[in-house]
Amino acid sequence: MAPAQEYLSFRVGSEEYAIDILKVQEIRSYEPPTRIAGAPGYVKGVVNLRGVIVPIADLRLRLYLDDIRYDDFTVVIVLNLTHSVVGLVVDSVSDVVRLRAEDIRPAPDFSGNLDASYIQGLATLSSVDSSGAEAQRMLILTDIEQLMADMQLNQSQQLH
Repeated sequence: MAPAQEYLSFRVGSEEYAIDILKVQEIRSYEPPTRIAGAPGYVKGVVNLRGVIVPIADLRLRLYLDDIRYDDFTVVIVLNLTHSVVGLVVDSVSDVVRLRAEDIRPAPDFSGNLDASYIQGLATLSSVDSSGAEAQRMLILTDIEQLMADMQLNQSQQLH
């Protein structure tokens, strides 16, 4: 049996996503960043994080979700990626989950205009709610390096 890997789960709209916990540097409360002229709409701007200028991208906007609001649950997940540090605005952070390879199902084939190259797979988690009933939730495992690379590529294309 393969060892379990830890993922940080978070909500964006009505869906729950998960990313490799090793990519997460920290989780911060949302503060409006400094806007950058000419940046795509999903790039909210930049913040100064202990002397490092960190671009902040809103995942809701990147995924074309309509209901964009910022409340007490809105957080920024600061990611330490291969070539950069970036912040990702999400609706809320859920928890850290442990998944084995056999817990993860491949994503369905999304033919057509939907770019799902950043979806690594899907996992279903079972839990017991406060009334003792079993509940299941679906996690969309996200290749955050791929998603952020796409965002950086799109940003450079729109700035030129």
